[in-house]
Parts: sequence; C-alpha cells; structure tokens
Amino acid sequence: MADTPAFCSYANIGFGGKSLPDLCEIQHAILESSVPAVIATDVEGTVVYFNPSTQRLLGYSWEEVVGRQAASIFHLEEEIVARAEALTLELGRPVPPGFEVFIARLGPAPHELQEWTYVCKDGTRIPVCLWVTALHDSERRLIGYVGVACDQRGRQHVNEDLRIAALAFESQAAIMVTDAQQRILRVNPAFTQLTGYAAEEAVGLKPSILKSGRQDAAFYRQMWESLDSTGSWQGEIWNRRKCGGIYPEWLTISAVRNEAGKLTHYVSTFSDITDLKVAESEIQNLAFYDPLTALPNRRLLLSRLGQARLTAKRSLQYGALLIIDLDHFKNLNDTLGHDVGDLLLVEVARRLRDCIREGDTAARQGGDEFIVMLENLGTEGAVAGIQAEVVAEKIRVSLNRPYVVAGDAQHFHSASIGISLFCALDKTTEVLLKQADIALYKAKDAGRNAIRFFDDAMQTALDARAAMESRLHRALARGEFQLYVQPQFNAVRQLIAAEALIRWQPPGEKMVAPADFIPLAEETGLIVAIGNWVLDQACAQLQRWGDDPRTAGLHMAVNVSARQFRQPDFVEQVCLALARYNVNPGCLKIELTESLLMDNVEAVVAKMQALRRVGVRFSLDDFGTGYASLSYLKRFPFNQLKIDRSFIRDITTDSDDAAIVRAIIAMGNALRLQVVAEGVETAEQHAYLLDHGCTCFQGYLFGRPVPFAEFERNLGELPPAAGAGDWVI
Repeated sequence: MADTPAFCSYANIGFGGKSLPDLCEIQHAILESSVPAVIATDVEGTVVYFNPSTQRLLGYSWEEVVGRQAASIFHLEEEIVARAEALTLELGRPVPPGFEVFIARLGPAPHELQEWTYVCKDGTRIPVCLWVTALHDSERRLIGYVGVACDQRGRQHVNEDLRIAALAFESQAAIMVTDAQQRILRVNPAFTQLTGYAAEEAVGLKPSILKSGRQDAAFYRQMWESLDSTGSWQGEIWNRRKCGGIYPEWLTISAVRNEAGKLTHYVSTFSDITDLKVAESEIQNLAFYDPLTALPNRRLLLSRLGQARLTAKRSLQYGALLIIDLDHFKNLNDTLGHDVGDLLLVEVARRLRDCIREGDTAARQGGDEFIVMLENLGTEGAVAGIQAEVVAEKIRVSLNRPYVVAGDAQHFHSASIGISLFCALDKTTEVLLKQADIALYKAKDAGRNAIRFFDDAMQTALDARAAMESRLHRALARGEFQLYVQPQFNAVRQLIAAEALIRWQPPGEKMVAPADFIPLAEETGLIVAIGNWVLDQACAQLQRWGDDPRTAGLHMAVNVSARQFRQPDFVEQVCLALARYNVNPGCLKIELTESLLMDNVEAVVAKMQALRRVGVRFSLDDFGTGYASLSYLKRFPFNQLKIDRSFIRDITTDSDDAAIVRAIIAMGNALRLQVVAEGVETAEQHAYLLDHGCTCFQGYLFGRPVPFAEFERNLGELPPAAGAGDWVI
C-alpha cells in the first residue's frame, strides 16, 4: 500500500452529479477486478460503490450496502466510539462517533492510513488496514471519499513478532522475552546493562538466574496466580546481578497469547529503582521523623492514630492519647541556650521510649510538647483509664528525675499530661487531640506536674461543633457557598491553571474559613454534597471560560475529598458534570490527597484510569504529608504533584524543609510529573524553587483567591503570552 490507490467514480451513483461518461472504462475495470476491497461514499458517508472484492470479503450484496451509512454496516460500534474519544483528545475538538472518525485527520493530510476491524455479514471479525482518500472533481470540490482495505489476517503472526522485537530493542527499560516454558528467547541492551548478563549468556536460561532470595515461595506463587488469572503482574522485587549485587526493581510481566488463546510468550520489563528507594527513604525520614529526637513527628503520629482508631473499631479495645508538655522549659532555653535545651529534649525522648510498650507510639509534636498513643487498653473504659493513668504516672515520674545535660550540673523539670480515651470511631482525630489538649491545660491550671483526663465538664468546646454542623446543612440548602479561584503560573510567569477554592459567606456575617468547616463536613459526610456542588460550579465556569478566547485553554483544579471519591457513582458524577456543560475534559484537573491512596488501591486506580481515558487530569495534593511510598505511587496515573505549603513556608531558613522540597522535585522529575509548589509567598521562596527545578507555582506572591468575576477582570489587564490560551502576569 505504498502508492496512493487510484479511484474513479462509478456510473450514476452520486459523486457531485458526475457520471461514468466522464471516466475511463479501464479505470472502472481495474476497480472491479481489484484484489483489495474498495468502498466509496459520498461526503456524508453513505456508500455509493463497493467492488466485488468487498462483497467476497464481507458477504454483503450490492443491494444490502449501497445507500447505507458505512459506519453502521460493517464497523464495531465500540471501536468507533473509542476512536472518536481518542481523536477528540488528539485534535482538541469534538469528533462525534460516526463517519467523521474516518476523515477527521484529512485536510492537511491527503490520505489517512488506519487499522480497523470489519464485521462480516456472518459476524466474523477481520482486521484490516484501511487507506482513506478524499475525492475531488475537476474544480477541486469535495465529492466523496474512497477507502481501500487490505485483509491483515495473514500478517498477524509476523506483526506480533515485529512488535516484540521493536519493543525489546527500542525500550530504555530492561526487557526480557521468554517462551511459554519461561526459557529466555531475547533480551535488549538495557537488560545487559542492568543485570550484567550478555544476550548470548541469558538466552536459553530461565529468569531464575536473577533471583535474589529476598522473596519467598509464597511471593512467587501469588505472582504466577496473578499472571494466570489476569495475564499480567507488576510490583517491586529484589533481583541479583551477575556480579552478585542485589538491587530493587519495578517489574511488569505480561502474558502473550495467540488468536486461539494459547500462551506463547512472557514479556518482562523492569528498571532499577535504587535511586527512588534512596529518595523515598530520605523523604520518609525528613517528613515523618523529628530530626532532633528521632521520634515520629506529628504527621506520622496522625497517620498511626488513624490506623489505631480503625483497629479499635474492629477489636472494641480502648486506646488513649497523652499530650505531654514540659513545665517552664522556656526558662531553660532562655538561661542556658537552645543547645542545652535540645540536649534535654533528646533525653526526654529517650525516657519516653523507655516508659511505653513496643507497640505504642511516642512522638514529638513540636517545641517541648510530646504525644504518646497507647493501644489495646481493654474493652472496659474504666480499666482503660486506669492503665492510661499508670503509664502517664510512670512518664511523669521518669521526667521528674534530674537531667545532666551540660557539665556536672543537674537540671530538674516536671511535666503536665492531658489524656483522652478513644474506642472505635466514637471520636474523630481532631476531637481526640482537642480533648487531650483541653485536659493538658486543666493539668497546668492545677499547678503543673499533674495528670488530667478529659471529662464532661470540658464538653463546652465540642458543643460548638454540633451547632456548626447544623449551620452547614442550612448553608448548602440556602446557597451560601461561593467558589473562588487562585491562579497557577509556570516558570516564565504564564498563567496555566486556576484552583477552585470553596468559601462560605453566611448572610450578614463574616466569611467562614474553610479550615473551620471542611473537616466537619468530612466527618459528617456532608462533604459529598458540597463536593458535587463544587464540581458542578467548576464545570459551569469552564464552559464560560471556553467561550472566551483569553481563557479557552485554561485548566481548573478541583479538590476532591476521599469520601467523595469513594462514592460508587463518582466517575458518573464527573462525566455528567462535564457533559452537562459540554466541557473539554482535559481542562478539568482533580486534586487528591495521599491518604486516599492507602485504601482499596485497585478501586482507586480503576476510577482514576476511567476518568483519564475520558481526558480528565489528576494532581496529588499536599505531597509529602502522607505516608505513601514512591514505588507505590507509580501505580497511580497522576499528571502532577503539589508540594505542601508546610514545606514551602520555611525553605529559605529551615534546612530540613529545604531538603524535603529538593527531594520531592527530583522525584517528580524522575517520574515525569509536573511539580507545583503551593503557598509561595515571597520572592526568595520563588527564587529558591526555580533554582532547584520547580516549574509551577501558586501562592499569594502570584495572586490571592478571588471570585470568578474579579479573576476575569484581572485577566483583562494582562498582555497575551506567546502560547494560545496563556496570559502573562
């Protein structure tokens, strides 16, 4: 099919009024005797001619085909729909599922070559290579289209072998192809570079030459069960090089079957993830452990507390949260300096570890405040309270012992302790911390060096929560919520996106900050209704932006809570909102948090992939504050990472935060993900991020969240950038 197929119109069949007298009989004879199937349509896709080869190939007579739409006769509906979706994304304009999928690329290109599946009259499916050409009359007016199709069934085995070879020798990843008995047939240069085995050494052997011994028989049994049932497996594994060194790799194995469904090959692709593991370890230590005391920090404590609450729900066992504050610690810092104060904090951490069981957690909250979480204290509240008090007293006595931290002088420090008990999911994490904090202040009010439990007398602070919940329900019903947007810019200060941020404006009152109502909406489940409202309003605004040349290509990021994402109809809700306003799915970006990735992974991936196929983009919000591993993260189809503002705030003064930010940027670049720094408020922060490879920014330095109308007014004051749809600030 290297040459352009010849075609001339057939007698009296509707090509712009042209008829056979205008054409030569030789050309007509060629068409009638042509081996390839030739089908011609008018400009609307109605079949006006098809040659005898087509009749023999598909089993249809002339009368059954001519005058009907080509797309509806011998094409698979699902294939046409899928091609329409792909072309819509590729061309940046809607391509309806019909005849236009065959001609959408014609115009700049005179011909279009595609692979399709024809459906014969008897239901048989035939793979074909279809060459489509536009037909014009002598005055260059479009009069129809001709398609020449070649049966590809005889070439499938050759094509399969060529695809395997191309994949193996062009990929940058190490690739190994085996037969059904797992004998190595071929490897690519990257395989040799990674494992140390040359192709001639590996061919004929089995992949077991790479086993490190780190994985047991159960691991490999589960791997092969997955391959047998699903046809693929992927995961992290340790392998051994020819020299004996072991290394971590990310491995994907796919089973290859022939037309009859018989297994013929396995194709394995893998890459060394040592650098990612090192970066992961660095980020884990910096993000989840206090560098001074080596205790878990608040982030890790909250993660463990969430797991402990779930465990308590299943076991009906009580747990306890203890907040410990050193009395008058500031005096030590002021008199002897922070170096001595740090030495004392390290000793406090050591004593706390000695006072608790192996399964309990001691964490440093910050400054001179520590938190201890106790689990499995029994099924009776009274018994749990006694056990918690015993541990608290042990801690209090231990911390009262003298400290020798500078020379021979002894220093004495007491501690105040507040305790909150929990069982099942009767209290949220925020409530638990608040209760323990209230109890701590009661201990300080009692003269310090004391232990206090949270009790009913402290309930006043929680009553406001119930009132706020009632107000939230009314606010949604009365339309008191508003959407603001905050701009995002690239490295050359071009506007590339905006993040939608909810605001609550009760009539006649001050605006309520999101931090004051979003956590409560999460706890009560109202976040689902609020989230659907945000999604609807965002799509409505995207429709308006699409009609404005200044904003037609602008993306909008929408935060989606874990609770909303886990709704069974979440994908449907997103698609309905996009369809309702006829929005380009590529302009919608959904922001998810790390906590969502840790539960029911397969369901999360399935929903993300379903929306990615439509064109929706995904961003991982507040990266670095969760507990997802980097190799784990590779399973999710994210387009973007957002560095949490808590790391950005002190990057120019705090070496730990700066190290975390550099590691996240490097990791994002390694995974080919766009990295966005949020909370950028100073020129110094911006310069530091630019110097270390961050290319996208959001924060008060560039613009505060504002209503849509103000956002659009600001756009009007900006000159256009070089790229269509971008604006320079």
